[in-house]
Amino acid sequence: MAARRPPLRAYAVCAPGLAPFVAAELRALGIHPGRTDRGGVTFRASHRQLYAANAWLRTSTRVLVRIGSFPARSFVELERGVERLELDGLVRPGAPMRLRVSSSASKLYHTTAIAERVADAFNSTLVTAADDPDFEAQLLVVRVTRDKLTISADSSGLPLYRRGWHVAAGPAPLRETLAAAALAAVGWDGAAASGALVDPMCGAGTIPIEAARLAAGLPPSLRRSYSFEHWPAFEPGTWASVAGELAAAERDRRPVGVAIVASDRDPAAVEATRANAEAAGVVDLIDVAEGPVSALTPPDGVTSGWIVTNPPYGKRVDGGGRDLRNLYAALGNVVRERFAGWRVGLVAADATLVGHTGLGLAPAVTTANGGIDVAVYTPPDHPS
Repeated sequence: MAARRPPLRAYAVCAPGLAPFVAAELRALGIHPGRTDRGGVTFRASHRQLYAANAWLRTSTRVLVRIGSFPARSFVELERGVERLELDGLVRPGAPMRLRVSSSASKLYHTTAIAERVADAFNSTLVTAADDPDFEAQLLVVRVTRDKLTISADSSGLPLYRRGWHVAAGPAPLRETLAAAALAAVGWDGAAASGALVDPMCGAGTIPIEAARLAAGLPPSLRRSYSFEHWPAFEPGTWASVAGELAAAERDRRPVGVAIVASDRDPAAVEATRANAEAAGVVDLIDVAEGPVSALTPPDGVTSGWIVTNPPYGKRVDGGGRDLRNLYAALGNVVRERFAGWRVGLVAADATLVGHTGLGLAPAVTTANGGIDVAVYTPPDHPS
């Protein structure tokens, strides 16, 4: 009988501030999270757990697996250290690779030279994103901190926010992982106790589509490939078992008993939402409509739920010439007048604009979206 492999030392990378949500998702998968920092969560995993983490994590950007660490005060030490690494089937020497290198407080500070020496030690050719738009080459993440080099292999390939269903884009799109984090921040999971979900500024539909797939028990992504499938240590039978569970979830999706509504004043955004929802297999679960915030009303017969939306920030999109203060104020007025008993979660970049809603919302989590600092604002009494 083959010896059992030791657990992999993994790190689920996420946008700043989202690590608590990643840790909760790992626990839901039966994986014990380790140290949590602002950019991710460490954990130990079997190969099966690693495959499942890639397939089911909604708020993580990618999953790295630690290869090793060693002192590196010179290029000679670097080269010798890489040559001594136990690769454990995570890297195929000689295959093309991409490297992401950072260095701080170290004698080795020239990141390009570090990348070249690491590639040479693996007898590999360096490629760039321009050379490899589909992320097929193995990505290695190299960090040199206080003269200690740590090297990890990316197990994901394409970033995990590339769900495979985003076929139509809108202006200033919301990253899928942030949409999932916003739902987690407000505690909406599609159960009856969560209530309905309404997004009145849906853009390309990212929040309602993430909500629909979550509520239906579907994995976040459609069928896609991962870097781990190209590792020498890849276990086809193990992955077939995980992939079988993904297929079963798609085939036997659980019924959704709450209303999910997406609307926008822009006809192009409404069409993008419909196209993306169709590609995601959840168009029948979302009520998509065209209309301004001022015309928003609750779904028929629904008396409670969440309005979760990503309004214009005034950074990249000017709101079509509208005064954004009026837009935020209009949202607040509509909530007070027509949505008594409902709660609101906003993904926003400007606390002053959020204040114009008059809803007393407070930041529950801070992060970034497309290089812009944002927060998920929720009612002040909402647990975060």
